[in-house]
Amino acid sequence: MQPNFLSQQFNVGFLAENSTACPANATICDGTSCVLLEDNFNQTLSVVLSTVLTIMLALVMFSMGCNVELKNFLGHIKRPWGIFVGFLCQFGIMPLTAFLLSLAFNILPIQAVVVLIMGCCPGGTASNVIAYWVDGDMDLSISMTTCSTLLAMGMMPLCLFIYTKMWTDSDAIVLPYDSIGISLVALVIPVSFGIFVNHKWPSKAKIILKVGSIVGAVLIVLIAVVGGILYKGSWIISPKLWIIGTIFPAAGYTLGFFLARVAGLSWHRCRTVSLETGMQNTQLCSTIVQLSFTPEQLELMFTFPLIYSIFQLLFALLILGGYRLYRRHRVKTKTDVEKTEQKEDSKSSAKINGGFVSDEMK
Repeated sequence: MQPNFLSQQFNVGFLAENSTACPANATICDGTSCVLLEDNFNQTLSVVLSTVLTIMLALVMFSMGCNVELKNFLGHIKRPWGIFVGFLCQFGIMPLTAFLLSLAFNILPIQAVVVLIMGCCPGGTASNVIAYWVDGDMDLSISMTTCSTLLAMGMMPLCLFIYTKMWTDSDAIVLPYDSIGISLVALVIPVSFGIFVNHKWPSKAKIILKVGSIVGAVLIVLIAVVGGILYKGSWIISPKLWIIGTIFPAAGYTLGFFLARVAGLSWHRCRTVSLETGMQNTQLCSTIVQLSFTPEQLELMFTFPLIYSIFQLLFALLILGGYRLYRRHRVKTKTDVEKTEQKEDSKSSAKINGGFVSDEMK
């Protein structure tokens, strides 16, 4: 679903220098701000890119499925403690954090609503790619993404009803169940094929996984860049939303990790839950606000999903970089310890063998 309007700001000085009124193709004008119809180039570009990104996403999810063991995946479904912890993070921590941030920064009601919609969205598929790179539990990651997308059909209306009551009539928010359903199908079918390939041809699955993980990393960056290009007219927005867009994903990653640790999950599962909590389905959030609000309202809120997308990616890359440095240091330290132990064992053996120590062991 692509937006019908792109918001483009015109300040008073620009209008004074160039014309006495908004451009002829403006649909809404209050003298200082205009909303322009999306031009044909952007419409065509948007359709083409959406098609390409959808195909790439399906391929990435297929490759991620190639890292999932059917036995382990079914184990998470039968003993869903990890999924339950993820559920508490996704539909407990994130909506509550959105609510508290909206109150703390005292933003406009319509802006509070978009922050809450973001907090109520299910996990995004980008979390599966990052989880792979940080050696997370891929079985749990894909289980959580699938379950949160499925449960969003009931939990999103409930959370929005609870948290948006003080700002707006929750009936005014249109939930695109068709988009949620399409997201679910686009997630489940490629992953299912990937699990099947891993079960039948494990050696080929490893090759597919390596290629898919690289394509996935490219896809994440591409989505962020494309969003910035297509919606460049919407970047003039309240500084408070920029601050919230920075704090919100960081809070999601941090709180998700600590809750998972308190729940007794292993470290690699804590990393997985953290990523699943902080990385939201920003495309779904954009679709909801486009369907629910007028162009005037979109002008105040439409950019927030893009801001969140940028910072959730930035913090995810920082987590990835930090983990890689930690793992490199740990492996190096472990190797040094093993060499020391080996040297000591050799010297002990030398005492038994008449005190002979080879030059390699000195």
